Amino acid sequence: MRSIEHFINGRRMAGGDGRHGDVFNPNDGQVQAQVAFAGQAELDEAVRGAAAAQPGWAALNPQRRARVLVRFGQLLEAHMDELAALLSSEHGKVLADARGDVQRGLEVIEFASGIPHLLKGEFTPGAGPGIDVYSMRQPLGVVAGITPFNFPAMIPMWMFGPAIASGNAFILKPSERDPSVPVRLAELMLEAGLPPGVLNVVHGDKDTVAAILRHRQIKAVSFVGSSAIAEEVYATGARHGKRMQAMGGAKNPGIVLPDADLDQAVASIIGAAYGSAGERCMALPVVVPVGEATAQALRGKLLAAIAGLRIGVSTDHDADYGPLINAAHKARVETWIQAGVDEGAELVVDGRGFELPGHEGGFFLKPSLFDHVTPDMTTYREEIFGPVLQIVRAHSFEEAIALPTRHQYGNGVSIFTRDGHAAREFAEQVEVGMVGINVPIPVPVGYHSFGGWKRSGFGDLNQYGMDGVRFFTRTKTVTQRWPSSGGVADASFLMPTSHA
Repeated sequence: MRSIEHFINGRRMAGGDGRHGDVFNPNDGQVQAQVAFAGQAELDEAVRGAAAAQPGWAALNPQRRARVLVRFGQLLEAHMDELAALLSSEHGKVLADARGDVQRGLEVIEFASGIPHLLKGEFTPGAGPGIDVYSMRQPLGVVAGITPFNFPAMIPMWMFGPAIASGNAFILKPSERDPSVPVRLAELMLEAGLPPGVLNVVHGDKDTVAAILRHRQIKAVSFVGSSAIAEEVYATGARHGKRMQAMGGAKNPGIVLPDADLDQAVASIIGAAYGSAGERCMALPVVVPVGEATAQALRGKLLAAIAGLRIGVSTDHDADYGPLINAAHKARVETWIQAGVDEGAELVVDGRGFELPGHEGGFFLKPSLFDHVTPDMTTYREEIFGPVLQIVRAHSFEEAIALPTRHQYGNGVSIFTRDGHAAREFAEQVEVGMVGINVPIPVPVGYHSFGGWKRSGFGDLNQYGMDGVRFFTRTKTVTQRWPSSGGVADASFLMPTSHA
């Protein structure tokens, strides 16, 4: 059986304490590999290597660091099919979606390649008599990222791209469910010219996460996962003196106004709700039609679209989506479907009980659709993270705005309308971090920043974009004066001011 090792100091390394996890093939339900879990010794070795490599890496001028990222981007494009196939084989998302996973990560690498400009500070000449003031951004040292299973290429690159470009060394702890692509990314970074030790990959479970959060030499940690764990990770890391950002769960609704182009809205909603089997923190699992006429028309079009969806193995080029990540997650989603039934929602389409011919052991679920879901239901309040779409009917525009505003999550929201004024009012008033207007998955481009509000994000800075650079750097401000003569000035006991 294939063994997936750590990547430490520029080479693959087996685990030393014997702990490991199973990596499944979601298409047939069989264990295809085992991944070694890092103990304290492996983590310490990775941190030592990172701490040794980081000063030399940071000493390179930003343009030279950028060149490594440019070469890495070129290697990503050259190895796109290989990476997509590897990603798809462990995650289960179809190949086109897997390529999109890599591509969205590449876009952040391209942004981070502009680091010479992004690190420029501020300068004020003549801030006082003969005094100039300037600021600079400097790396933190050794930093870490803890990433989820649903985007094993994109989210690691969201983190290590800006971090490494800024002069840090990086410890990546990817999900143990689909760990091969992160190791391959580290190998390609090495091939691009990154010195050994600057990017390390250690695998593991919650014990490895806890060791990272308490390690004294790790200065900052970026995390993506469920909200309950994100909150705990944020508090634990902060308690150990680390700079922290922790992105949590989501329940992103799509508001459909009566004037919306329903065909366009339905095409967008179907892809956003069921793509990647709903295993996206920016999925659109709730649709909110405004008015009964809108709700009835939308329901009919959704049913027709769902009937035309094709579920297949991840290598099926005609499949709209593939299996879920593993049996435990499939069972969890099925439990949520039953909970919706028990709470009184109308299960219009039941996706349970599906077996793909020839792949009966695979972790497949067909699309499910609920109607007449209400805000007091647990299935509305919590994240299901599977191919389940819920219809929550609203009677007015104001009620539609209130639903995402009052929800515990505030990651993303979309509105479908032809009315520019309504869209502008919605974007201004809704209390959610990312808004789409006739865009179903409003993930910002690589030169903006990604982040949700409320229980979708813990910490003051978002991911990638300029916030990513700010998170992985600290500002140093210098106030300088160069006397024109060698005379000794009189001592002053007053607080310096800008007045002559």
